Amino acid sequence: MTNVQDVMSKDIAVCRKEDTLHEAASKMKERNVGVIPVCSENKELMGVITDRDLVLRGYAEKKADTTSVQEVMSDRLYHASPETSVQEAADMMAHEQIRRVPIVENGKLVGIVSLGDLSLEDKSNEAAGSALEDISERPELH
Repeated sequence: MTNVQDVMSKDIAVCRKEDTLHEAASKMKERNVGVIPVCSENKELMGVITDRDLVLRGYAEKKADTTSVQEVMSDRLYHASPETSVQEAADMMAHEQIRRVPIVENGKLVGIVSLGDLSLEDKSNEAAGSALEDISERPELH
């Protein structure tokens, strides 16, 4: 079975909690990504900041560009180890309604896996499709 270490992105940009919203947004634009892990100096994962965090918790709340990432980042973290199977990662994404999972080994960030990464791997394409379907499903309104 394929593990996430076989499909994860390893060259990832990170922010520190004291970085500004402007710096995080600039990194997202430069890398063409929608999420940046927030790490300590020794690469310990502390949270993530998403483009959605920037908009909803940052700019929509009239926070300044100089506001620290820590004020708007998501610190409710889901992560996996490099040995996590692609199926387990896809199941986690579907269950938790997330599209990316940081990969942590010995307490340090070593990569990130996205639904897109999972869909590129032949063996995991079905798992990724199923996860995306679950994530994209709208709850019924009563």
